[in-house]
Amino acid sequence: MSLPLSSFTHLENFGHSLHSPSYRIQIKNAENIYETFRLARKHGLTVTARGTGLSYNDASLNGGGIVLDMTGMNQILEWDPASGLVRCESGVTLEQLWQRVEPDGWWPPVVSGTMKTTLGGCLSANIHGKNNFKMGPIGEHVVEFTAALPTGALVTCTPKKNADLFYAMISGLGMLGVFVTVTLKMKRIHSGLIEVDAWHVKNLKHQLDSLLEHAPDHDYIVGWLDTTAKGKSLGRGQIHASRNLKEGEDPNARHTMQIENQHLPDRLFGVMPKSLLHYFMNPFLNNLGVWSINTAKYITALRDHTFRQSHAEFHFLLDYVPDWERSFGRGGLIQYQSFLPKQTAESAWREMLELSHRRGTPSYLGVTKRHRPDKFLLTHGVDGFSLAMDFKVTDGNRAKLRELLQEFDQIVLNAGGRFYFAKNSETSAESARRFLGDETIAKFKKLKKRCDPNGLLESDLYRRIFK
Repeated sequence: MSLPLSSFTHLENFGHSLHSPSYRIQIKNAENIYETFRLARKHGLTVTARGTGLSYNDASLNGGGIVLDMTGMNQILEWDPASGLVRCESGVTLEQLWQRVEPDGWWPPVVSGTMKTTLGGCLSANIHGKNNFKMGPIGEHVVEFTAALPTGALVTCTPKKNADLFYAMISGLGMLGVFVTVTLKMKRIHSGLIEVDAWHVKNLKHQLDSLLEHAPDHDYIVGWLDTTAKGKSLGRGQIHASRNLKEGEDPNARHTMQIENQHLPDRLFGVMPKSLLHYFMNPFLNNLGVWSINTAKYITALRDHTFRQSHAEFHFLLDYVPDWERSFGRGGLIQYQSFLPKQTAESAWREMLELSHRRGTPSYLGVTKRHRPDKFLLTHGVDGFSLAMDFKVTDGNRAKLRELLQEFDQIVLNAGGRFYFAKNSETSAESARRFLGDETIAKFKKLKKRCDPNGLLESDLYRRIFK
């Protein structure tokens, strides 16, 4: 097997702010993975796995090396509607998964803001959802997985069998092995609808107090934060808290759980294709335009209300507008997400928001969630909150933005916070060492030496953080 020049291509991160030339090899089965490992050793190249490429940073980029395109391993191998257990190849997307299980009265226990992510990518980053405070990250719902190691072994891991690898490979950024199959336990639902309470919050303290107070009474909770507001209105926004309907609350449950009642509409007002919306959004993606949009959004949010919507509508906000990230323009976007203990979150985020305003580089979107700790090795979990902020990248602000985000890192670290390796693209190795700790990094590198003794698995992110 040789490396055809036709496989050499330029890949990007989801935000289109990072680019990397690589050999992209399509993977159909586990043997293809081992063949590529042998090929990489022969040519002295490194390897990283990539699903649908939806990480905001460089987690699935590998400049000058080989990228395994895992989207071809996309079969749902077993589904048991009686137990809620499903076994899938790692290239299966959340979209495939929920569409298979929901008609039988089940839903994935943890989902990201887009349904396009693959299970392998979800486990590598150990994704969280709007229910992290209750259900934890996706790794807590994995019953078993198999992974191909660069040594040639196919390892099976559960919370009890090869437990050290189980808790390290989930969250391990794909740097210990490549996921082949995943067995998950689904969550029972009794309706295709979810009941949502929406109310406005007038400032950052009100936002965080609402997340803390109302999370226990709901299955999911998420906040929109107006990152352009200042002064007494700093941190204002809206909370959406929802609960799954109980058995009998939806008289048409079998109907609402059918796939045709879950799809997001592909046209705005039934007329304009949403695939064109990002072109019309682009002229407004500037400081004044975003301030105007956020102000209008907050005014409309002043009417508190309760409503029902489908699970897909509630969970997959990032899929409402196809290619929405392209509205940020040629330079793309950076998403910065920090996780802070509940005791320090308000003061740290106040400092960060005020700093971004003083520098003239405000975030264009803010999203908050409630979180809890977990047992995974490279965890981002805290007993507190997260705030994700989207920043537009231009040729003129790239250096200034990098400096700002690294200052954010120091604020977060000084407040006892953590980071999420599917998002931040500016975090340095020293910042990663400070929040992970020397003991965790040493444990991770010891496992890597065991699973990947020749250092075959690498990504741009791995080199940035660990080398």
